[in-house]
Amino acid sequence: MVPSNSVVAVAKQEHPLDPGKGRELKSWRGLVFYLCFYGFMAQMRPGESFITPYLLGDKNFTKEQVTNEVMPVLSYSYLVVLVPVFLLTDYLCYKPVLVLQSLSYMSLWLLLLFGHTVLHLQFMEFFYSVTMAARIAYSSYIFSLVRPARYQRMVGYSRAAILLGVFTSSVLGQVLVSVGRISFTTLNYISLGFLTFSLLLTLFLKRPKRSLFFNRSTPTDHATVPSELDHMAPGGPNKLAGGKLGLTLLAASRNSVPVRMLRELGANLRLPQLRLWSLWWVFNSAGYYLIVYYVHILWNVVDATRDSSVVYNGGADAASTLLGAITSFAAGFVKIRWALWSKLVIAGVTIIQAGLVFLMYSTSSIWVCYTTFVLFRGVYQFLVPIATFQIASSLSKELCALVFGINTFFATVLKTIITIIVSDKRGLGLPVRSQFLVYSGYFLLLSMVYFSGAVLVHLQDCRQGRHPLEQEMKTTQVLGVQDSGLSSLQPAAPPLPPEETVWALGPATHKQSSLPEERA
Repeated sequence: MVPSNSVVAVAKQEHPLDPGKGRELKSWRGLVFYLCFYGFMAQMRPGESFITPYLLGDKNFTKEQVTNEVMPVLSYSYLVVLVPVFLLTDYLCYKPVLVLQSLSYMSLWLLLLFGHTVLHLQFMEFFYSVTMAARIAYSSYIFSLVRPARYQRMVGYSRAAILLGVFTSSVLGQVLVSVGRISFTTLNYISLGFLTFSLLLTLFLKRPKRSLFFNRSTPTDHATVPSELDHMAPGGPNKLAGGKLGLTLLAASRNSVPVRMLRELGANLRLPQLRLWSLWWVFNSAGYYLIVYYVHILWNVVDATRDSSVVYNGGADAASTLLGAITSFAAGFVKIRWALWSKLVIAGVTIIQAGLVFLMYSTSSIWVCYTTFVLFRGVYQFLVPIATFQIASSLSKELCALVFGINTFFATVLKTIITIIVSDKRGLGLPVRSQFLVYSGYFLLLSMVYFSGAVLVHLQDCRQGRHPLEQEMKTTQVLGVQDSGLSSLQPAAPPLPPEETVWALGPATHKQSSLPEERA
């Protein structure tokens, strides 16, 4: 049926062309290019891979001081600043937090270059924790620049920019040290120069007018897609029109950030796959980051050379970055019945991690240590995009940010508890080799729990006469019912998790298939 001319005229009258939208379409490429260029330059810290040998060599700090007094401060301070920075990021609309991140990086390197006491290094770790917490600002900021239809492309652009920056920085640092034979001190001055330039770039970033929770714009036309938070508010537009008092009370309740967060968290806990992958995120990422934090100290213990030209920390970091990118990309093409095999896959990957960490603990060869770390990082990054997709596949972007934020917070709490017990001098104060033995036992215990859980679920299904594939179909139907209520709210891609901006989203998030085995 073809609409009449009068209907077309009315439609045009109701929705006149907005020249502002046309300008936005023309300028978004420039905005995204600038932000990706900033993301690349912010990763250019060629001295980062060589901080530990610099502290133990040029600065003459002891291994015990760095391991048991300085490094634990990172976990403690990150736990303290994580939530405030997360909330400030949204409330201040991203840009001020990006400026804060650049200033913190510069403060970190100034303390690294001119600090001479353990207290200076502890303040350095505090500023590093601020930069880590502020990573959420970049991964969220890029979504505020463009329309939801372009979210998918933005994920790829931002991820590629950060990945290329990390890889280039590591390779540049290794080349300058091994080929250029420059000192670690000079390398840190070069890093400070790059960070100063990235600070200048942040000053010219556009400040968005809207954000996720605190600064949500009110819809001005019916074409605007409402958020999940709007739909989960009690009542609807007709009920809100009942009276001014009811409107005020319901609006206040709906706009209360803690109430929205608690309500959506309760809805999320009913999904078993989300619970499983969220627990993986908490427990495995806590162990992963403990390894990443302390591996440079272990490398110095395994090979305590004073010749900086034969220190290949930058090459190992570059190789682990590249392998992590490859495995996270490859994970997007793995098609198995995740509702059925998730626990077994997690158990298998975790036991591989346990073996690699034990090998790092037991080896006396620096090249074996480098190789096992590269493999350890690549194996972990294989599951990151899978976990991201499993968590975000049926959720709005608000709920994705909420769940990833809570998972990161609990992982930080667990990491802090382990640090207090294992690393801190007020706890066991173990040397770094002994710490890696503990961490390998930690991953082994996790793999046993995952494997036991898979076996118990299978036995329970068999005892109750239910076939696992039948259970999978039921799970898929539950997700399908939820998806039908949220179909208009689905973002093309969720916000990147705070601590994994480099690998957070792989091709697994590019398309949500209607096939049961891909949706599970």
